Amino acid sequence: MALGYDRSRLVDAAAYRDFVLEIVSRTDKEAGLKVLPKRWVVERTFGWMTRWRRLVRDYEQRLDDSEAMIHVALGSLMPRRIAHP
Repeated sequence: MALGYDRSRLVDAAAYRDFVLEIVSRTDKEAGLKVLPKRWVVERTFGWMTRWRRLVRDYEQRLDDSEAMIHVALGSLMPRRIAHP
């Protein structure tokens, strides 16, 4: 299996902060859709973020601006999720 991303920086940062990473890989052996644990949480969050036009593409020049827009987008979702569980 060829990895598309270099995970060494992520693993080093996680180890520095005492995080535990669980990487879930899909298998090409099974045909059709198979729900993988925790992967749907990430996909759902990306779906929520793409409702904000500014987050659909990478328009920001600086990383802190992009991070701020992610916080604004997800922060605006929180009151609705809390009010309507």
